[in-house]
Amino acid sequence: MASSSSPPPSGFLEEELECPICLSLLQNPVTIRCGHNFCRGCLQALWEASLSSLASPSSPAAPLRCPQCRSPFDARPSALTTNTLLCRVLQQVARPKESPQGPRPASKAPDHPLPSPPPPPTAPGPGAPPEAKAQQQLQLKKRLTELDTLNEKALQSLDQVQVLQKKTSDIASQKLDLLKSEFLEMIALIQEEERECVKKVLAEEKRVLDKYDFVSKVLGKKKNEIQGERDQIEMVLSEDDDIAFLRKSAKLSQIQVKDVFIPKIDLDQKLIHTVYQKAFGLKETVKQYLTPSEEKKTEGTSKGKPKLQTQSSQCAKTITALKRRSRPDKRSQSPSQRERSSSRSLPQTHSGTLETFLNKSREELLEFATKFTLDYNTAHKKVSLSERNTKMSVSDIPQNYSHHPQRFTYCSQVVAFQCVKRGIHYWEVEIEHNNFCGIGVCYGSMPRQGVDSRLGRNSSSWCIEWFNARISAWHNDIEECLPNTKVQKIGILLNYEGGFVIFFGVAEKMTLLYKYQAQFTEALYPAFWIFSSGTTISISQLT
Repeated sequence: MASSSSPPPSGFLEEELECPICLSLLQNPVTIRCGHNFCRGCLQALWEASLSSLASPSSPAAPLRCPQCRSPFDARPSALTTNTLLCRVLQQVARPKESPQGPRPASKAPDHPLPSPPPPPTAPGPGAPPEAKAQQQLQLKKRLTELDTLNEKALQSLDQVQVLQKKTSDIASQKLDLLKSEFLEMIALIQEEERECVKKVLAEEKRVLDKYDFVSKVLGKKKNEIQGERDQIEMVLSEDDDIAFLRKSAKLSQIQVKDVFIPKIDLDQKLIHTVYQKAFGLKETVKQYLTPSEEKKTEGTSKGKPKLQTQSSQCAKTITALKRRSRPDKRSQSPSQRERSSSRSLPQTHSGTLETFLNKSREELLEFATKFTLDYNTAHKKVSLSERNTKMSVSDIPQNYSHHPQRFTYCSQVVAFQCVKRGIHYWEVEIEHNNFCGIGVCYGSMPRQGVDSRLGRNSSSWCIEWFNARISAWHNDIEECLPNTKVQKIGILLNYEGGFVIFFGVAEKMTLLYKYQAQFTEALYPAFWIFSSGTTISISQLT
């Protein structure tokens, strides 16, 4: 028991009183939260070096740790308290002691390694903090030099961006000026064309009105002559003297009054038609470039052309077309010459009477097959288009179509994008659930709003119509009932010069549904009316 309770040897006590940082006896010892003791100067120097090496503008400060057990601290202690008890113990240990063995040898480092100090600084000696500071100053100066270089590059890049921005604005401004100039030129050309067309129509109107004025004067003179003769007759009839009466009546018989006659005076329909066709052709030219077909849109997208570049190209083509139409040599041509020159790309006219085409087979009619698509700019908001604008149906929800002057607003109708101005054309449509629908052709000038805009209810359209179980032919608001048929595919043949349009029922054998004969004076469009929900009409692609 006595041996087990004996005090520890002095060498062991001195080792326990050594600072883990400088490995010497503690001087002005302080105790931190984890219970370990250090020299005040060593601990402060180590923490200062750690904070200097870890603190940087790009990385947050790392937490302080105990150099011995590596326990972290949330915050650096505001003040280190001196351990007074440990100071008194150190004073007792530091006194010189006499022993038979001689003076006590200096303490040496323990055999076991101490925990390494926190990276990156190593356990410094008393002179380590100035050296660490100098190294950190060099690193910070190097970093400062790098930042100056980056700042200079950033300033140069900013200047370059500002130059490019100004250059972009200048280029866009120049392009806008050119674009405005092109559109102003187009507007001027169109206005000039409009003035010429209006001038011709007004001149024709004046010519006819002048003739009517002349006829009015002649009729007025004739009226005065008739009234004068009536007055003379009344005066003779009032004569009482028989001799005088006979003498005066003999003179009246010699006066001959001509019958009243009104000459036939009409506007030159050929001239009016030529002027209208010229304006219509101009509109179609602009429409062709400003409203490209779906195939052209897909082709342009697949080639990767920018939208602005494509529109600019279309604008340039439109201007070129307008300029060509406004050239003096074109205006000097006769209407027939201009008609021939503009019809080279249109279908060739084929001869044949109405009876000839009534007897043709479907294979023979397919020789005149023409491709048509629907013009969404004309579709009523209740008409839904699909399958690349070749199929239509009634939509329960109004479509989000933009405003367009050619759009139907009263009846759920739509017309084709392509028109027919000459030649023979054949196309077919398929109908499903044909309760309320109509198929026909119409002029581009057909009304787009009001009750007169319905297909067949005006003089500008011809159609056949399914109204529940009744089938009728309609033109100029006149109905003609037709025999019922269950065919789902309808074929339409149009001979523009021949002046007729035929509707066939397409099955194993072609069946005549109805035929119209008319003298067409404007371009014709395939037209459709669809009212019943669930009904669909599809244009067959025969080519």
